[in-house]
Amino acid sequence: MISFKLEEEQQIARDALREFADQVMRPIARECDEEEKLSEEFLAQSWELGLVSTQIPEAYGGGGEERSPITNAIILEELAWGDVALAIAALTPAAFAYAIVDHGTDDQKQAYLPLFCGDSYHAAALAVNEPTVAFDPSIPRTVAEAKGDGFVISGVKSFVAMGDRASHFLVVARNNGGLDAFIVPRDAEGLAISKNEENLGLRGLPTATLELERVELPASARLGGEAGSDVRQLLDNSRTALAAAMVGVSRAVLEFAVPYAKEREAFDQAIAQKQGIAFKLANMHIETESTRWLVWKAAAQLEQGIDATRSAHFARGYAAEQSMWIADQGVQVLGGHGFIRDHLIELWFRSARTISVLEGTLGI
Repeated sequence: MISFKLEEEQQIARDALREFADQVMRPIARECDEEEKLSEEFLAQSWELGLVSTQIPEAYGGGGEERSPITNAIILEELAWGDVALAIAALTPAAFAYAIVDHGTDDQKQAYLPLFCGDSYHAAALAVNEPTVAFDPSIPRTVAEAKGDGFVISGVKSFVAMGDRASHFLVVARNNGGLDAFIVPRDAEGLAISKNEENLGLRGLPTATLELERVELPASARLGGEAGSDVRQLLDNSRTALAAAMVGVSRAVLEFAVPYAKEREAFDQAIAQKQGIAFKLANMHIETESTRWLVWKAAAQLEQGIDATRSAHFARGYAAEQSMWIADQGVQVLGGHGFIRDHLIELWFRSARTISVLEGTLGI
């Protein structure tokens, strides 16, 4: 029997993060978007919640709690409901840290995990996206070649979150016919980091392009060392996380559009009573719920150690399509008001469009 009832701890986490999103994130979302600048105070506040450090083993300075992809999906939805750009900023370090926890060698864990267990926010990022047409993360153009006891990496990565301050990047590259991930320090010779990119949405999130021109790395920089790592699992984690964030954006649109339609009158009648609007709202609700179930299925498989590639791909693909559709329907419900900045709906529309084309930004 399948139960979709949240456990007590999950309910507590959801309620706490929902309150945080409402009281801390929503009030600053517009300002961060307009100024294209993160709130340092927000980063400090989110770090105090221990969203990353509590799920790092105690041996490396963390809280030692067992990681739950399902609970993390619930948390991500709530944070993205507050603002998806801020949510990604807060949890970008998790993608790097959790990859080290899951696949790193003992030396890699000792070297990098304590960075995420301090009192202040520490940025590191997963670099997967590439600025190519029809980009496929399973066939990146970034290539690693063996050289002596180490590797040489060449390629370009785009939309790397927190690129303006990340101390390390986990770069996914082709290696000898397969996929590998490499830990690249910010000051590596041959690595060029662009100024912040200018994006349609998620404008409050600093992103950068990485140009790697024959960056030489020691063998110890390969995630997992000599054994390597399961990069496919990294992508499954990221896709599930992004899908959870898209559910949060979809829910934000829906929860704004419904009361608006009930209050907005046209021809002496609330527009929610018009069939055309009522059907839109009903279908928006259906698709939001349906996407959440796909996310939870993928997260459950990740939690159980089952191959989640198929489910994660379905969840991300469906979430990308439906979150954009829901955002568009939300704009239409508001009519002309949907395009003005007095309402957050246009921000969510741009956020949905942007996050729907991402890969490899979050971890779960």
